[in-house]
Amino acid sequence: MQQRISTCLGAQVVQNSSEEVLGTLANVLINPDSGTIEGFYVFVPSGLSSGILFCSSLDIVRFGARVHIRSEDSLCDPRDIIRLQSLLEDNRPVLGQRVRTESGQKLGRCKDIQFNTDTMKLEWVFPKKLFSWGRGVPVADIVEVRSDAIIVRDAPRPVLQQSEEAHVSVFDPLETPEPTVSCKEDSNI
Repeated sequence: MQQRISTCLGAQVVQNSSEEVLGTLANVLINPDSGTIEGFYVFVPSGLSSGILFCSSLDIVRFGARVHIRSEDSLCDPRDIIRLQSLLEDNRPVLGQRVRTESGQKLGRCKDIQFNTDTMKLEWVFPKKLFSWGRGVPVADIVEVRSDAIIVRDAPRPVLQQSEEAHVSVFDPLETPEPTVSCKEDSNI
């Protein structure tokens, strides 16, 4: 199922077996090289481990009105996961990042994303300029995610079909046959 991050931020995160509310979805961690959703930051309001914790995408059982995770033990400090260290230090965010075309046209800032909850892969980015949303950009059109901007392909220009007549120059002499005049003899004359 496709999910927009703007619609699921603030959703309750619950333990799958007991339906116990563990916290609320606070943010997402996206790998800028592969477009994979590595996991989500969860705000845990009380207890010994209160604050922002991390839940790997592998520990998410299902998305719905609530986000169901395997267990409370799935929540941890993101710095405790060794494979995420380079990603956490990487200065190439997707959300909040400027979006530009290859030719330099500014499309806005990425204010929303759409991802597939089954594969945890990014599918679309949605730029916004001031108060107006821009056109969504499919991940297939992303060329590179840099520290200063997400670079996307320029929109393809429509190719006009040229007919055979279009190849003839207007300055070429017209080749028209001479009109033929036929004379009939009138028998009444």
